Amino acid sequence: MSLFESPPAAQSSAGPRPLADRMRPGTLEEFVGQVHILGPDKPLRRQIERDELGSIILWGPPGSGKTTLASIIARRTKSEFVRFSAVLAGIREIKDTMAAAERQRQFGRRTVLFIDEIHRFNKAQQDAFLPYVERGDIILIGATTENPSFEVNSALLSRAKTYMLSPLSTDEIITLLERALKDAKRGFGGEPIEIAPELLRQIALFANGDARAAYNTLETAVAAAPRDEQGRAAVSEKIIEDALQRKMLLYDKAGEEHYNLVSALHKSVRNSDADAALYWLGRMLEAGEDPLYIARRMMRMASEDIGLAEPNALALTVAAMQAVHFMGRPEGDLALAQCAVYLALAPKSNALYTGYGEVKEDAQKSLAEPVPLHLRNPVTGMMANFGYGKGYQYAHNADDKLTDMTCLPENLLGRRYYHPTDEGFEKRLNEKMKAIEEWKRRRK
Repeated sequence: MSLFESPPAAQSSAGPRPLADRMRPGTLEEFVGQVHILGPDKPLRRQIERDELGSIILWGPPGSGKTTLASIIARRTKSEFVRFSAVLAGIREIKDTMAAAERQRQFGRRTVLFIDEIHRFNKAQQDAFLPYVERGDIILIGATTENPSFEVNSALLSRAKTYMLSPLSTDEIITLLERALKDAKRGFGGEPIEIAPELLRQIALFANGDARAAYNTLETAVAAAPRDEQGRAAVSEKIIEDALQRKMLLYDKAGEEHYNLVSALHKSVRNSDADAALYWLGRMLEAGEDPLYIARRMMRMASEDIGLAEPNALALTVAAMQAVHFMGRPEGDLALAQCAVYLALAPKSNALYTGYGEVKEDAQKSLAEPVPLHLRNPVTGMMANFGYGKGYQYAHNADDKLTDMTCLPENLLGRRYYHPTDEGFEKRLNEKMKAIEEWKRRRK
């Protein structure tokens, strides 16, 4: 039985389906987004079109098209298509399905098994699929929002190709919303609905890459919009705000306000203003900014404005990014708030930033001299004969763990890039560098 075939009576008794389900694309041509794996001549698209699909894992955030892609495969494949939900199925159901698949294969018919939320299966449940995937009794399609490297057994993962799906862009979601407003059969095309383009964009921005969330917001807003005598529904900003259950702040993730706010956050951190940093962070999050984008910007702040004055700053920003990725919103917002305050109050130094800038300039403009022979590894006898490694001094054998060996190329001898400040941990690094310089001066 096909995955998407249901008795007409069952469909009618279930009532109207949600807009997101009604607007689900039925063909690859209708599918929006994921061009990096489904564009013309891409291997996955070719396999689907030729009905030559192997086992795959679809990894991506909610609303990126994993289930939709499975539904398209279900319509195109000539195989038996079976759908499992990892939330509902147990070992017994798995074994029964695998036995049926084995019988089908004996009659020359393949079984494509789609497992939604495969990461929810435990190890024993995942292991139950292994021999059948190995023998080719089933073609496995697993969908997951979690990193398969951590959530899917390595044995099963090695027998399937993993494809990573990206969140949909704002423009891609707008395309889907406009399609829903025009489609008379599945969407609102048969109804006189008025909604400004800027409000559609706001819905798309707040959906944060999730097509299902965007459809749900549009459906709620249309249902709540008052009708006039002619039956026209005017969707206003207030109705959209009620549907989103949040105020729509002036913000465009692709426009000037996006850069203005992130600039304000960065400069507040640099100026050690914890309150302002918290405020601008909140403005961005409440306006629908991607929290992972903010986490990436905070990593930049940790290296550019704090550096080694507080080495833990970078580690904390990485931890905040992982917390946001693991928990999502709104739980992850607090990790970003913690990080913003920490960065704002940490000692500041741009010594690494300016030092690396000088390194880049020298690397681009100065003569790219070869690595000095004493710094090269004499991997072979011939290399040793040519002088590789000659004169190298092993610091661990020296009393002070220091030698007077030079490590820069000849045209840059004496060049100084890193100038640590007296802020935070860099004060100790500054003292260490001065002690090394004094040791070398005495040696001379």
